[in-house]
Amino acid sequence: MATRPLKIEFDGALGAKLAARLDLPAGEIRAFALFAHCFTCSKDILAARHIAGALSREGIAVLRFDFTGLGASGGDFSHTGFSSNVEDLKRAADFLRQNYQAPQLLIGHSLGGAAILSVAADIPEARAVVTIGAPSDADHVVHNFHGAVDQIQEHGSGEVELAGRTFTIRKEFLEDLEAQSVRDRVSKLGKALLVMHAPLDDTVGIDNATNIFVAAKHPKSFLSLDKADHLLTRSQDAAYAARVIAGWVTGYLDPMPAVADEAEQQGVDVVETRQGKFQAMVSSGQHRLIADEPASYGGFDSGPSPYDYLSVALGACTVMTLRMYADRKELSVDRIGTQVLHDKVHAADCVECSQEQRQKGGRIDRFERVITLEGDLDASVRARMLEIADKCPVHRTLESGAAVVTREADGQNL
Repeated sequence: MATRPLKIEFDGALGAKLAARLDLPAGEIRAFALFAHCFTCSKDILAARHIAGALSREGIAVLRFDFTGLGASGGDFSHTGFSSNVEDLKRAADFLRQNYQAPQLLIGHSLGGAAILSVAADIPEARAVVTIGAPSDADHVVHNFHGAVDQIQEHGSGEVELAGRTFTIRKEFLEDLEAQSVRDRVSKLGKALLVMHAPLDDTVGIDNATNIFVAAKHPKSFLSLDKADHLLTRSQDAAYAARVIAGWVTGYLDPMPAVADEAEQQGVDVVETRQGKFQAMVSSGQHRLIADEPASYGGFDSGPSPYDYLSVALGACTVMTLRMYADRKELSVDRIGTQVLHDKVHAADCVECSQEQRQKGGRIDRFERVITLEGDLDASVRARMLEIADKCPVHRTLESGAAVVTREADGQNL
């Protein structure tokens, strides 16, 4: 299951605010990915939505954004070029690196694929690259301008109709495209590459996929998208591409993020992402998670709340404690589950609370565990298991309280 995408923005290469969406997994985040959409498209194209959804279900967060002057992003499209698109991608990678984690996966559709291939070497953390219907040379897009090229060359700019919309293309844009050498970048990629292309693509011919694949060094893979069109407009084609990417990339992700020294591995780090009011990135060893508050409290509801995590700790500890007891006693317990409910109640009304807790008055945190024991167990064993649940270390910590010591960090930078 994936959470709803977060609406965010960051500064683009030409100074405009770029509109972006971050698709976060509902649970632990394995890695981050960066998606570049096709020429004159947007981050919300069908293929982008399917791929982001499929990857988020696999624990991979996906940042997709509108290039300068397109979609909901600011700026003037007529002043952009292939080089500015590449710079926008660098800014997007920087945004992830500074606020979450640098992208390990790069995905590019059509001209976005050429841009991804060009920028990949500048994102050292990236381990894998995927192209979908990408041209092997950036200036391949010019053939879609039909008879407008001469006008652009002669007058410095011209109107071009693409996908039913009119765009102003400047001469500098053509010169920028001609100056690019995507295949040279591919030969020096140094990352795993998956080339996806439709044989029937009449916008970017299949020969482009051949050129990219031949120029690349191993590890590299090719997938034919059979009867798909260039934009993957059929939902089944977009969904198929998404599933393949999600399955292919898992073998190339870092199993554990690099850690500078042993001291940094101790404890849990929680740092706000500065997206929304409460969202924070939680790091515990190699694990990455998101903490947030519900929308009703002013958050994005993009991850569990602090009390949810506390309930997780109690539930997980309970299940582990019961499993250790069952194995030690050789009990026939097939599976153990615990649902944890949390609420704040008036101490005087808490029947299950101790006399001391009720006498304190006011409101008290009440955690209720509903334990499921699957297996051939008689009533006495089940009763004993419930008693053992109370010996869970987290349970004891919650009941007895703990000392929390607070101090300021030596350095001021996170």
